[in-house]
Amino acid sequence: MILFLVNSVDLFFNLLTWAIIIRVLLSWIPGLPPYNPIVRFLVSVTDPVLEPARRVIPPIGMIDISPIVVLFVLQLVREFLIRFLLNLYFAL
Repeated sequence: MILFLVNSVDLFFNLLTWAIIIRVLLSWIPGLPPYNPIVRFLVSVTDPVLEPARRVIPPIGMIDISPIVVLFVLQLVREFLIRFLLNLYFAL
């Protein structure tokens, strides 16, 4: 059961990481309509994570570094959760 949770946590964080990366890459495409279903999906998935970071981290010039910070924090949280779950597994 715990190994299933470890795999699920890993998959969730990997998917969220890729969604953020793809959203950043799509933001570099000029003229991409915001009502595009793919763009809307990526915005709805990544906004709950990116918006709080954007309120705290100011942009540097015209560069928004909040996705970089969020990706770093996501990796830290992912590692912490996986290690915690594995410690639970081996403690049983």
